[in-house]
Amino acid sequence: MNTAPRSPEKKNIFVIGLDEGNEEVLRRVPGAERYLFHPLLSIEELQHGEIRIVELMEKAQAVLDAFDGSIDAIVGYWDFPASTMVAMLCEKYGLPGVSLEAVLKCEHKYWSRLEQSKVIDEVPAFGIVDLDDESPRPPEGVGYPMWLKPVKSFSSELAFRVADEAEFDKAVVEIREGVGRVGDPFDLVLGKVRLPTEVADVGGAACLAESELSGVQAATEGYVHNGRITVYGALDSINYDGSPCFERHQYPSQLPDDTIRRMKEVSVRVMERIGFDNATFSIEFFCHPESGQVCLLEINPRHSQSHAELFEYVDGSSNHQLMVRLALGEDPGERRRGGDYRIAGKWYFRRFEDGFVTRVPTRAEIATLREEIPGVKIEVVAKEGIRLSELPEQDSYSYELAHLYVAAQTEREMKAKYRRCVEALRFEFEEG
Repeated sequence: MNTAPRSPEKKNIFVIGLDEGNEEVLRRVPGAERYLFHPLLSIEELQHGEIRIVELMEKAQAVLDAFDGSIDAIVGYWDFPASTMVAMLCEKYGLPGVSLEAVLKCEHKYWSRLEQSKVIDEVPAFGIVDLDDESPRPPEGVGYPMWLKPVKSFSSELAFRVADEAEFDKAVVEIREGVGRVGDPFDLVLGKVRLPTEVADVGGAACLAESELSGVQAATEGYVHNGRITVYGALDSINYDGSPCFERHQYPSQLPDDTIRRMKEVSVRVMERIGFDNATFSIEFFCHPESGQVCLLEINPRHSQSHAELFEYVDGSSNHQLMVRLALGEDPGERRRGGDYRIAGKWYFRRFEDGFVTRVPTRAEIATLREEIPGVKIEVVAKEGIRLSELPEQDSYSYELAHLYVAAQTEREMKAKYRRCVEALRFEFEEG
């Protein structure tokens, strides 16, 4: 008689928008031998072109209903529509997850500001710009310079800094033309929850104006499990000189302890107000280290996949681990730093002018560079044979050529490694 214990069955985890880079990270999380990761829709289906949210939900449900096995978790680490689809699908299939209403209170920038303002003072002046008006004007109390942005977008798409009336009018024209791509399907999802009157009146394809924030950019990451909020990390977000575009994110934050503590306090307060539970989150801030003052920029109802390797380099496990355990109904537990490096950054190698791409670094060149410089990972974004302006999900001011993940023992060493990589990466362009 065979008395050997049976090995436990692996958990089937469906990942919305599973991509190659993040799949590699997921397969390295502690306990990954217990999991089977299944792709559910592609990034192209989720983010490129028109977002057909009804068709996407139907396609996802068809895949899940046809699956011959247990559906143990549904997860995602992308912005809309993935973030809302995770909530809706978890509810439909009776799985642990955050409520759709809580996700929308984070995702809808105006609704989020209304909720934040009820519990914190650390928000800018804000209001709605009426895009249906023949001659829209800034809302009362919001002066120049300000930022105009759709109440729902991603990757800083259609976000504009405007310093005067002429720039305001130009930005309004562009937002009017493009706001529907994300705003119209977002409206369909908003229709699934009971909205406050002021949110229902503006809908999902509206324009938000906010006073410009200043200071040093930073972020917190955390999760909520059975109502208990844990903020486990703070990161710095550093821009290119004289530009609103990110140069890098780095972990852990190099800001003073008082500033980090204040960001964590604000994070807990707003997530309690929103009623967020059983999921990860990330919150972006502007900080003034001299005074300790912080101001909340925006809340993301998911952790940042951009930070996954940074946590892995420094802590020994990525933030994806927390997402997976929460989705399985498990307590993520305490995190301890056990990685090989003391600091890590995700760098955005950018070009600030359009051009036709005639050459990108080869796989062999990248492999050689990684052998020469330990603690480096390189993802090429630009594609040979297209114009940079044809790349999807770019911000309003630049074009991403590559993402570089660089880990080191000091910030100085990390910067030196990055410079060596950039000097070795051969991109070529035709102008005009």
